Amino acid sequence: MIPTVPRIASLLTLLLAAAGLALWAQTGYVSPTEEIPGPPVEQPIAYSHKTHVGTLGLKCSDCHQPDDEGFLMRYPDEQKCMACHAAIKTDSPEIQKLAAFAAKAEKVPWNQIYRVPDYVWFAHASHSEAGVECAACHGDVAQNDVLFKAKPTNMVSCMECHAEHNAPNSCDFCHDPG
Repeated sequence: MIPTVPRIASLLTLLLAAAGLALWAQTGYVSPTEEIPGPPVEQPIAYSHKTHVGTLGLKCSDCHQPDDEGFLMRYPDEQKCMACHAAIKTDSPEIQKLAAFAAKAEKVPWNQIYRVPDYVWFAHASHSEAGVECAACHGDVAQNDVLFKAKPTNMVSCMECHAEHNAPNSCDFCHDPG
C-alpha cells in the first residue's frame, strides 16, 4: 500500500520531532521559547500561594478542580474565595477587587502560566490518578507569593518524567500522528 501525502507528512513531522528530541537530549537544551525559571506573572488580583498553601495549609484540590473532561484544572470560583474573604481582610484592596468580581458573578481573568501546545494531549486527571503530585510539574508553589513558570513543559522534560515513572513514551501516547 502506498502512503498518502498527509500520512507521509505526518511521518516526516514525527521524524523531525524525533531528530529535534535527540538534539535536545545531547545538548541539554530546554526550548527556544521556554525560560526556566520564568518571570513572575502579574495577575489581576494579587494572590499568595505562600500564604494560602504554605501557611494556611490549603491543598491544590481545595481550590483547583478538573474540568468535565479531566484535561484542565479550573481556577477557583470567586464565591469559594469569598466564603472566607467575606469576613477576612475585607479592607484589602485585592480582596475588594475579588468581591467586585464575585458581586457581578464574573470570573477573574487570571493569567495562565503553564500551557502545552494544542497538538499535545495532556490530562490532569490521568496524572492525578497516577499519583503525580502537582509540584512535579508546577514546582513548590507553597514557597511563592507570586507564581512563575518553575518547571519546563517541553517534550524532553515530559519524556524524562515518563521514563522515570515507567509511563508510556511512544509518540502517539501524547500526539495524534494523523
